[in-house]
Amino acid sequence: MSDTVNTIRLELLELADEKTKKTGHYFSKEPVMLHGVKTALVSKIAKKHFELIKSKSKAEIFDLCEELWQSGYLEESFIACKWSFFIRKDYEPDDFKIFEKWVDQYVNNWASCDTLCNHTVGAFVARYPNYINDLKKWTSSSNRWMRRAAAVSLIIPARKGKFLNDIVEIADLLLTDQDDLVQKGYGWLLKSASQVHQTAIFEYVMSKKAVMPRTSLRYAIEKMPPELKAEAMKK
Repeated sequence: MSDTVNTIRLELLELADEKTKKTGHYFSKEPVMLHGVKTALVSKIAKKHFELIKSKSKAEIFDLCEELWQSGYLEESFIACKWSFFIRKDYEPDDFKIFEKWVDQYVNNWASCDTLCNHTVGAFVARYPNYINDLKKWTSSSNRWMRRAAAVSLIIPARKGKFLNDIVEIADLLLTDQDDLVQKGYGWLLKSASQVHQTAIFEYVMSKKAVMPRTSLRYAIEKMPPELKAEAMKK
């Protein structure tokens, strides 16, 4: 174990408390390893220690991120996500393989998935849009987190009105997915896109209503005016 990761782990252990750990388990839908440290404190630790490593090369920082991911602890995955996002200005096309590996091999809960994909992967595809085609390939993965990641990686761009056609295509590819967390993922993506493209998303939802799971439907129309929500929810 590197000295950096060992120091962080000891600090997390010192700050851990049983109440936070129990709360974390309560909100997780799947078994997850927790130290029991509040998210706000984890963010402070990430920022503090990044100041000590920011002079390192991107490859060295990614290696530290990998080590944090390998621990399996939620809080350590959050720090890895923070660090990889902090160096987003240095992203290059080959970095996608690293992020894809992290999703496929290490992500095992919705919180880690969304933290990594909303920010690190989202920032990457915003810079290199051609890689959205790779997100579309993720929709056919046997790994539920890869499928959810295909959708939630575009949440931030969606809120800015970007990639509407790609968003609709990803929703189409995930439309009949039976996994509840995947349904919520692409429903959330449609909801985010509706903040700018309300009419287009409403029309899409209405055209797919017969096959769209109710979970996805509710997420997709959550931010729409009451009259549109009522129309969409009609049988």
